[in-house]
Amino acid sequence: MAGPDEPTNRARIHDTPGPRWFAPDSPVRAVHGDASMFIGGIAALLLQSLHPLAMAAVEAHSGYKGDPWGRLQRTSTFLAVTTFGTEDHAQQAVDRVRAVHARIRGTAPDGRPYRADDPHLLTWVHTAEAYCFLGAHQRFGAHPLNEAERTRYVAEAARVARALGADDPPTDLPALYRRLDAYRPELRATPAARDAARFLLLTPPLPWAARPAYGVLAANAVGLLPSWGRRALQLPRIPLVEETVVRLGGHGMTRTIRWAMRPPT
Repeated sequence: MAGPDEPTNRARIHDTPGPRWFAPDSPVRAVHGDASMFIGGIAALLLQSLHPLAMAAVEAHSGYKGDPWGRLQRTSTFLAVTTFGTEDHAQQAVDRVRAVHARIRGTAPDGRPYRADDPHLLTWVHTAEAYCFLGAHQRFGAHPLNEAERTRYVAEAARVARALGADDPPTDLPALYRRLDAYRPELRATPAARDAARFLLLTPPLPWAARPAYGVLAANAVGLLPSWGRRALQLPRIPLVEETVVRLGGHGMTRTIRWAMRPPT
């Protein structure tokens, strides 16, 4: 996921001296640095796809099918830099993304115009991410957060959203849930959203040997979605299986990833 330049990027992000946006003990570092992000990231992509304008922009401009790993590497590097990097490096990463967003605009299949730097769309993308990242951490993280830490996470994550141009992102837990509900009238599963879900869940660009492990992560990502999101994407729910076999598999996979990602001693 980190790409071929992982050692160089790791050294630049973690070893460059200077002030950071977030303190070493910040909840945003705990969440974004945990293996549960593998599940939270898949869930966030599924949930974000339910906004027709956001999905139209992704389908037309992101190249997620032609270069899925390149897109994932860029996204993971952005998260790592803004979470753990210096203030200067974090701002540079934000500026690059904003420059890309400024060039992305078009017309959705329903005839509505969109632009990637629309503050309202950026707030939706951020809200879906915060909901899914935090939900994955609480279910599969090594050290789930208490209520005060969860609220602090939402407030800290909003800093990056504001830097990207989001419009008044939520800054506490109740506001996060209210904002998610406020977007619901705008959300629906377009053919592009269902196609993206099939790509993510059924035909990921992975060798067959890796698909069972990925399937466990993907199944648990589906389990994080709100019930209305699952219904929109036509994703089935089997409660007993999900709450036993699937969730146990999710815990096992995140523990394995956490072990594999430990820095060498």
